Amino acid sequence: MLDGRFEGKTFILPIRVYFEDTDLSGIVYHANYLRFMERARTEYFRALGGVQSDLSAQQEPVAWALRKLAIEYLRPARIDDVVEVHTVARGLTGARLMADQSILCHGGTLTRGSVEACLITLNGKPRRIPSQVREKFQPFLSET
Repeated sequence: MLDGRFEGKTFILPIRVYFEDTDLSGIVYHANYLRFMERARTEYFRALGGVQSDLSAQQEPVAWALRKLAIEYLRPARIDDVVEVHTVARGLTGARLMADQSILCHGGTLTRGSVEACLITLNGKPRRIPSQVREKFQPFLSET
């Protein structure tokens, strides 16, 4: 995996496609695009500076869980490609984060999707996103 970076409000994470990411034909297996998107969201949080540790410091343990996911496959990626996962945080509500993600390679869009993640306790109850976490997201939100 290569280092991620922000370009404006878009977080970009390059990922090299390895043999383990592909099927027998050398094309990325469809479920692995979701893994690439998950890695990009995790690195996005890391790049914001301590989002995960801010959540770990809560009195009651919380975690991000996907509430909604939509994905569209347009073109395949292949072994040895370096794809770029673009992540844009679209909005925050009380307990939810909405983001759009796309995977690009060689100047074209391979996959695009949207996710809605919510903050929950380990028992599955929703929790508000803490103010210190909201503050870290605020400069990068691209609310519509």
